[in-house]
Amino acid sequence: MVTMAPDQSWIATTGRYHPRLIDAAMAMNDNRLNIAEPLLRQHLKDDPFDVSAIRMFAELAGRIGRYKDAESLLRRALELSPAFTPARANLALVLYRLNRPTEAIAELDAVMADEPDDPGHVNLRAAAMGRIGNFGDAIELYERVLEQAPHQPRIWLSYGHMLKTVGRQADGIIAYRRAITLAPALGEAWWSLANLKTIRFDDADIAAMQAGLADGSLAVEDRFHLDFALGKAFEDRCDAATAFRHYDAGNRLRRSTLGYDPDDATRLVDRSIATCTRDFFMARAGQGHQAMDPIFILGMPRAGSTLVEQILASHSLVEGTSELPDMPTLARSIDDYPAGIAALSPDRLRALGADYLQRTRVQRRTNRPFFIDKLPNNWAHVPLIHLILPNARIIDARRHPLGCCFSNFKQHFARGQAFSYGLDDMGRYYRDYVRLMAHIDAVLPGRIHRVSYEAMVDDTEHQVRALLAACGLDFEPACLAFHKTERAVRTASSEQVRQPIFREGTEAWKPFEPWLAPLKTALGDVLDHYPAVPPFAQGRATAR
Repeated sequence: MVTMAPDQSWIATTGRYHPRLIDAAMAMNDNRLNIAEPLLRQHLKDDPFDVSAIRMFAELAGRIGRYKDAESLLRRALELSPAFTPARANLALVLYRLNRPTEAIAELDAVMADEPDDPGHVNLRAAAMGRIGNFGDAIELYERVLEQAPHQPRIWLSYGHMLKTVGRQADGIIAYRRAITLAPALGEAWWSLANLKTIRFDDADIAAMQAGLADGSLAVEDRFHLDFALGKAFEDRCDAATAFRHYDAGNRLRRSTLGYDPDDATRLVDRSIATCTRDFFMARAGQGHQAMDPIFILGMPRAGSTLVEQILASHSLVEGTSELPDMPTLARSIDDYPAGIAALSPDRLRALGADYLQRTRVQRRTNRPFFIDKLPNNWAHVPLIHLILPNARIIDARRHPLGCCFSNFKQHFARGQAFSYGLDDMGRYYRDYVRLMAHIDAVLPGRIHRVSYEAMVDDTEHQVRALLAACGLDFEPACLAFHKTERAVRTASSEQVRQPIFREGTEAWKPFEPWLAPLKTALGDVLDHYPAVPPFAQGRATAR
C-alpha cells in the first residue's frame, strides 16, 4: 500500500487567498473537518470557479473516504485549470485509492513531467505499479526515490511492503526497521513487522512500542497499529490476557473511525436470496459470457484462501493474480443491486462478463489458460458471478468460525474489511456469508466447491486432488509442494504460504475463548453446526 500523509501543500501559500479560505485551510491542518466543510461550501457558493478551494474540498472528501466525490471535484478543478499540477497529483492518489492504478499511472505521467524529482510522486507511482503486478519496476522506483530522500520513513515502509510481496522477507525487515529508526512511533512499521507472522519482538521492541502508546499526542492511526503489534507480541509470549487487551483496544479505536453498519450485509443477503431462486437461475441458463478462464476463490478473509490460491497457482495451467477489485466494481454499476440483476438482459449479462475479463487482463502476466481472482468478499457476488460467467470455477474457502473470526479480529487490514473490528459485527458477517452460500448450494447444487481449512490441514493430498478435479485440472505434484512456488503474494498470509502446511492456525483462538462470548452469541447456530449447514440456512435456501 502507499503511505502518504494528507496533502497540505496549499497551507504554505494561503497568504494570497481569501480569509475564509485561509480559515478553512487552518481547520484542515488541525483535522477540524466539521469547521472546514461549511467554510468551503460557502466559499464555493460565492466563487464556484476557485480551483484551489475545489481542490481543498476534494482533500476533505478524501479524508472521510468519499473518494468518488473527491474524483469529481478534482476533475472539475482540472477542467477549469488543466495545468493545475497539484490537483492532478491529488487525482492520481484518489484513483489509486479507488483501485484504478492504471488510470493513476496515466495521471502521474503528466504530473512527473512537471515535477520529476518529487519523492511523493515517485512513491505513489511505485505503489501503483505494484498494484498492477509490475513489482520489479516498483522496487526500482522505490530504490531511486530512497537514493534521493533516504530519511523518509514512510517511503522505507512502502518499500518494505513491496519487498515482502515478492518474498524478499529479510530485505523487507531491514526496510521496516529503517523506517522505525527514523520514526520510532510509526505504528504501521511495527505492525508490518508483526504482520509477517514470523517475527518475535524482544523486550526492547515491546518497550519502544509501549513508549509510543504512552505519548498522548500520538496519531490515532499510529496508536491502533501499535496496539495490534503489541497484541501479536504478547500472544507470542502466551500472555493471552495482555494480548487480548491490546487487540481489543486497537479494534475499538479502528472501529470508531469507520461508519460500518452490520445491517448492510444482512440486507444484501436477504435481497439476494429473495431474488435468486432456483427458477430465476433456470430461466437464465446458458446466458452470460462462456469463458472458462477465471477461478474465483472467496469466503471470509483469513479462512485459507491464500493457501488455496498458492496450491492452484503452483499448477502449470493456472496463473495467480491477486485480490481483484473488478467484480465489486461491476456490482456497483448495476442499479438497485442485488435485486437489479433480475432486470439485466442476456446481452447485458454477456457484456458484463466480457467487461470483467477485459478489466482483469491488466493483472495477467502469463499465457496460462486459467487465472485466479482471490478477493474474499466476492462471496457476496456469487449470484452475479454465476450469471455473467457461468463457466467460471468458484471455490469457497471455509474455516472454523471461531478460528476464522478471531484471526480477523487480531488482523489490521490496510483497507476494507470494516466488519472485522468488532466481535459481534464479525459474527453477524460470518453468519450472513454462510446464509448466502447455503442458499446457492440449494438452488445451484454443486456450483461451488468448498474447501475446509481444517480438512486441508488433516488430509492435504486428498483435498488438493479434489480441488484440482473441481477446477477441471489434472493432478501435478507441484501443487503439493506449493510452498516452493515463487510468486508475489500481497495478502497477510504471504509468509505463511511460503512454508509447508501447519496445524497451529486451527487452534490459535483457544487461549482467547474467555473473551469471545460476543462472537459466539452473534454466530448462533452457525457455530453449533459447523461444518454442516445450520437449519436456518437450509430453510432460507429452499425458497423458490
